[in-house]
Amino acid sequence: MSKESDGFVRAIARGFSIIEALGKPPGRHTLAEAADTAGLNRATARRILATLIALKYCASDGRYFSLRPRALGLGLSYLNALPYWGHAQRALENLRNEIGESCAMAVLDEDEIVYALRLPARRILSANLGVGSRLPAHLVSLGRVMLAALPPGTREAYLATGGFRQVTPRTVTDPERLGELLARVESDGYAWVDGELDPAICGIAVPLRDPAGAVVAALSVNTISGTVSEAGARKKFLLPLRRTAQEIRSQMLTSG
Repeated sequence: MSKESDGFVRAIARGFSIIEALGKPPGRHTLAEAADTAGLNRATARRILATLIALKYCASDGRYFSLRPRALGLGLSYLNALPYWGHAQRALENLRNEIGESCAMAVLDEDEIVYALRLPARRILSANLGVGSRLPAHLVSLGRVMLAALPPGTREAYLATGGFRQVTPRTVTDPERLGELLARVESDGYAWVDGELDPAICGIAVPLRDPAGAVVAALSVNTISGTVSEAGARKKFLLPLRRTAQEIRSQMLTSG
């Protein structure tokens, strides 16, 4: 953790580390567990927890500490601040109803995607992913779209880090090959990933651009692997996906 300075308040950083620790499964933690997870000593963790209890972000039964509903507002503040989130929710619901497949929107946070919206279809039973869930960006079409939109120097630095985790036999982990795929995504304007995160799921994604043309998020359609090829997905889903992205962007232009 950085040292205290005019540009860094360590107490705030420690407070967020405790909140993040309490947010990990199983959802309630002893003082020792919260301190260890946050990387703090117990005396410091105790003072922070007492402050969070006073502010009603945290509750305790005397032994265990857990977050209160008020903590949800911290995450919702980010979503509500996105100028396109409300528009995207309605647009993705319409898209899901039109095509009958799972739809999602995510943003890029360093080398991970974070789901800002996820609307599952009934035939894809994946209850483990929801708003706020994170995945390595290289594993999914949403991430490939946003990685492809990075400035060349930033993309090269990302690829140079290496160590891309392999989850299934199809996962692309070679930096050179991944770089080729990202270049293709940039050229084609969409990403297709089949079975690299889950052998049973494939997905196609497109960028969501702000009024200035910068990629701020990505939209995807996901379905069962083997039911559609890349060519089939392009024919069936790409136009509705791009239309939805344009609808959201148009709403940003109107409301901005």
